[in-house]
Amino acid sequence: MSSRPTVSIIGKDGAPTGATHAIPAVFSSPIRPDIVQKVHTGMAKNKRQPYSVSEKAGHQTSAESWGTGRAVARIPRVSGSGTHRAGQAAFGNMCRSGRMFAPTKIWRKWHVKINQGQKRYATCSALAASAVAPLLMARGHQIMTVAEVPLVVDSEVIGSDAAVKTSTATALLRAVGA
Repeated sequence: MSSRPTVSIIGKDGAPTGATHAIPAVFSSPIRPDIVQKVHTGMAKNKRQPYSVSEKAGHQTSAESWGTGRAVARIPRVSGSGTHRAGQAAFGNMCRSGRMFAPTKIWRKWHVKINQGQKRYATCSALAASAVAPLLMARGHQIMTVAEVPLVVDSEVIGSDAAVKTSTATALLRAVGA
């Protein structure tokens, strides 16, 4: 939460213009990092692409159990002779070249529904946290040269050529200390 009800407006040269503006009420919202994290991870899960192993994997061989009485496990074994593969166990998840246990399926639940109210609450909470200087510094942001947080730049500066060229935009950011 902000300690000041108003914020100074910074001009193009990086100095305060003398005008102030009331801080919007969203900056006094409760800061809930748990909800922000839950919504963020939920929305990140909605960008995943389904994956799975082939349904034929581990079963592309003709193997049959030798049955009992041979002093070997009853797992199916590859038929034939004249190769190292002949007589090797197949199909089981404990076997080399066998299928995995519970093969992954593409119809797994990949997406997570997030309530619209939770999304809005998380947005307000994250925006309110962006106005607290200690929280910004704890995240590693270098804000020692910024005059105050939140930083408000005059709208005439943004409306001019500052947003057209990258060089003018970087010059503006250097001037305001950002």
